[in-house]
Amino acid sequence: MTATAAVGEETAEPVREREHGAAAARWACAVLAPALLVALTASVCLGSSQVPLGEVWSAVARGVSGGDPVPGTQDLIVWQLRVPRALLAAVVGAGLGLVGTAVQALVRNPLADPYLLGISSGASLGAVAAIVLGAGAGGLLGLGLSSAAFAGALASFALVWAMARRGGGFSPLRLVLAGVGIGQFLSGFTHYLVLQAGDDQQTHGVLFWLMGSLGGAQWSGLALPAAAVLLALAALLARARALNALLMGDETAASLGVEVARLRRELFVVTSVLTGVLVSVSGAIGFVGLMVPHACRMVVGGDHRRLLPVAALFGAVLLVVVDLVARTALPDQELPVGVVTALIGAPTLLYLLDQRLEKA
Repeated sequence: MTATAAVGEETAEPVREREHGAAAARWACAVLAPALLVALTASVCLGSSQVPLGEVWSAVARGVSGGDPVPGTQDLIVWQLRVPRALLAAVVGAGLGLVGTAVQALVRNPLADPYLLGISSGASLGAVAAIVLGAGAGGLLGLGLSSAAFAGALASFALVWAMARRGGGFSPLRLVLAGVGIGQFLSGFTHYLVLQAGDDQQTHGVLFWLMGSLGGAQWSGLALPAAAVLLALAALLARARALNALLMGDETAASLGVEVARLRRELFVVTSVLTGVLVSVSGAIGFVGLMVPHACRMVVGGDHRRLLPVAALFGAVLLVVVDLVARTALPDQELPVGVVTALIGAPTLLYLLDQRLEKA
């Protein structure tokens, strides 16, 4: 019997619970897939100017076939602005759902968030440096905002990795402490740079990006995050049984044939790189990675073979809807996406804390 097979059998849920979870996962996917299509369509139709449904699908059909925009229609608004933005929201939401699920398994803490590891702080520092210092930072290094954010994410990843590995081992506590400490350190630099912004408009732009925005979505910027999300989903699904065993504790996982230290290193790399890619295209959008795994776990259970794809789908639906609300809630102003997710996520976090205290 192979170690993987052993993990699958030893961590298997009772038959009735497993069958219930599998059925719930099928129903969840059957509901979430059309819900995502409806949310994407609504996101393209609604906004500062309303676009009729028929005109939306006609514009999408012309765009997909490579046809030219029809004069006198809203083809350019639909195909060049709203469709890439809606798709980017879906991709980022799916990615945050995956990262949140993986990080909670990595540190064995259901209250963990993708930004716990300090990667978003590094990405934010890189982006703010590119915005505020302009030619002095992004221009000097030949980096745009997204590239600078990704470079910052990788730099913070290297710092957290080095600190977590000091003295050998790779414990969850050391990883979290290193992530929190370095994240706070980099956030201090970010706030200092915000204070150095040359004018009010620049400061507003920096703060808006820090609170999350999908306004810069373009077709050319979709391939990288989409590829990162798909690769991360494949990598995590390949380790789903090991993730189930990891939640039972290091000793139990090791007794089931899981190489715990190696698994944690792989999870850390996957979640850090994916977080860096997502933050570089959308800014820091909090709470999605916290809420989505919990909501999905309540429906389909804790088996990562079911939880991961459902979390990706639900995260995509949630962020498309949140972005639509952020764009349309106020008549003359767009809200940062992170403001809307915080309004939803903070009460969710308090509820989760209350539930944990009741169980303690």
